[in-house]
Amino acid sequence: MAHIDHILIVDDDREIRELVSAYLKKNGLRVTAVADGRQMRTFLEANTVDLIILDLMMPGDDGLVLSRELRVGRHKATPIVMLTARSDEMDRIIG
Repeated sequence: MAHIDHILIVDDDREIRELVSAYLKKNGLRVTAVADGRQMRTFLEANTVDLIILDLMMPGDDGLVLSRELRVGRHKATPIVMLTARSDEMDRIIG
């Protein structure tokens, strides 16, 4: 049986989570979507994923905090795509 890439979406906006999830599923990918860093941590304790799509602007731990945390832990090699409405060049560099 072929491996189906598993993508984790972390975004506090339910509509964006649903839209991105539907698009990726329609294209044959396995998707899990969570609303915040706490849910992300809980999910990743027991699961591995091939890619994390991470919103930058979230209440509590934002995407930059979570990406730094991911880079020093068990998931340090997992690719991260930042999802953001920010357009400032400094935000892009930091990300």
